[in-house]
This record gives sequence, C-alpha cells and structure tokens, in this order.
Amino acid sequence: MLQASLILQAFHQIGVTDVVGLPDNCSAALIRSLGEDSEIPFHAVTREGEAFALAAGLWIGNRNPLVLIQNTGLLESGDSLRGTLQRMRIPVVCLITYRGFARSRQSLAETLDVERLSRPELDSVALLTEPTLKAWSLSFDFLNSDQDIGKLATAYAKAQEVSGPVALLLTQDTE
Repeated sequence: MLQASLILQAFHQIGVTDVVGLPDNCSAALIRSLGEDSEIPFHAVTREGEAFALAAGLWIGNRNPLVLIQNTGLLESGDSLRGTLQRMRIPVVCLITYRGFARSRQSLAETLDVERLSRPELDSVALLTEPTLKAWSLSFDFLNSDQDIGKLATAYAKAQEVSGPVALLLTQDTE
C-alpha cells in the first residue's frame, strides 16, 4: 500500500494548491489526509469529466491543481480531458487509481478482443487503461510503491514541459 502521508508531502513539495476528483476506495486514505490538511483543499465532483473542467478553471485562476480519479472514470470522461486539458494545453498531473491492475497485469500484453474483455475474472477497465492513454497520446508512468513517490515531481515537471496533462497510475491502495 502507498502511504497517503508521503503522497500528501509530495503534493506540498511540488506546489499543488488544489486536488479535484471523485473519491474511490483506492484513494480513500489520501482523501482523508487531504481533509485533515488546511493548505490543500479537496474539491469533490459528481462525475470525472467535471474534474478536468474544474482543474482547468483553477489553473486559469493561477492555481496548481491535481486531478485524482479512478481509471473507470478516466474512460468515462475522455472527451472532457481531450477538450479541456489537452486542447487548451493545461499542465495538470492526473493521479489515476488503477482498478483491476493486480488481477489483469499478466493479461495486459495479450491482444484485446471481445472474448478477453468479457472474461469475468478480468476487469476490462484494467485492460483498456494503458491502451487508451496511449491512444490519447497522454504521457504516463506508474506509482507502485512508496519508493515511486518522487515520480510525482517528475510528472509535474513533464506536464510543465509539454504544456499538457500527464498521468500517474496508482497501482496500490493508499493507507
């Protein structure tokens, strides 16, 4: 499990001013930590697509937001990501919890087809997450353990460099 306190500490180090997202089980501890932090507010949305629009507005208002959503919501909100953060060239780190990663990891290299996507033991969103990010030309990396927390600063620098969104996939729950 990833330590929510270490992630929050990294947010402070890279200057995150706001976290926008939709809570899920994987990010629950991180959101609780944000609730106890007086410097970085968590702005809950009702749909993931709203997170990208709100983050864009915060950035236009001279803030440094971070988006926190689940991979299922990423797929649901793709047009909002494309139409705001990518099209407007807004540098935002998107922290995406990777539902189904552990169970599907060995199957990710196999060709996607309707048979694989409908197998009950696999979470089809896990099979579609990385190919979707690649199709959208969205740079991404993995946050697998506490030793990877430094990747938040790298992702932030990359978002600034490309003037656009960059994704970090959380493959573990936060605690």
